[in-house]
Amino acid sequence: MSATLHLALAALLKIGAVAIIFNEIRGLVLAVPVLYGLYLSGGTAMAIWLAFCSLGGIALSVIVPMFAVKKLDKVLKSKAKQDSEPLAA
Repeated sequence: MSATLHLALAALLKIGAVAIIFNEIRGLVLAVPVLYGLYLSGGTAMAIWLAFCSLGGIALSVIVPMFAVKKLDKVLKSKAKQDSEPLAA
């Protein structure tokens, strides 16, 4: 039972990895208008601050899921290892 659960969760992690790749592409697409607006404004202090905040939010939406997947993968691997070890008598 735990082996099938592990395989199912591993498959979900692979699907999640593909979703993260699409999320990276989405982040690049969202960053282009921000940088273009910064260029058009002439680089004023307010435009730089708004661009920084916008790009920071985009970066967080891309980076946080990557860390979550890595953390979940470690937990699943340790759980699978723990389940596969024989019980000490």
